[in-house]
Amino acid sequence: MEMRWLSLYVENEVGVLAKIAGLFSGKCYNLHSLTVGETEDVTISRMTLCVEGDDNTFEQIKKQLNCMVEVIKVIDLSGKSLHKKEVLYIKVKSLKDSDKAEIMRIAQVYDVKIADYGKDSILLECLQTENQNNNLINLITKSYHNVEVVRGGSVAIESISMK
Repeated sequence: MEMRWLSLYVENEVGVLAKIAGLFSGKCYNLHSLTVGETEDVTISRMTLCVEGDDNTFEQIKKQLNCMVEVIKVIDLSGKSLHKKEVLYIKVKSLKDSDKAEIMRIAQVYDVKIADYGKDSILLECLQTENQNNNLINLITKSYHNVEVVRGGSVAIESISMK
């Protein structure tokens, strides 16, 4: 079992996301990550999906997606050189001044933006790889107790220079 990446071009219409998510739940396939957004053409959206599975399961997923009317194109990104990033927000609350100073140092080391700042709280905004975000979450949650984490799925695009 390994992580596989797909990019889908789909019609930008109400219900398309639900239909595709329904395909995965109906077949008991687990989505590790799913993001969707408009492309340069407002009538088309691009989805980035990450699924865990073996070769047979992954081939079956691609065939089923290709059969859907709303799916314009399926691109298998697995095994290709990719640029991938995941959005992550970490809110740390109930901090002393010394704690806030330490979190600011951590943000500097991890190249993370401080998106918001309050009397006893800091909100970090991260655009890193999933692994880098995991490392940051582990560091923060081991040291601080009042932590809130919100993650978006990864977006990916094939590299230009590494083909």
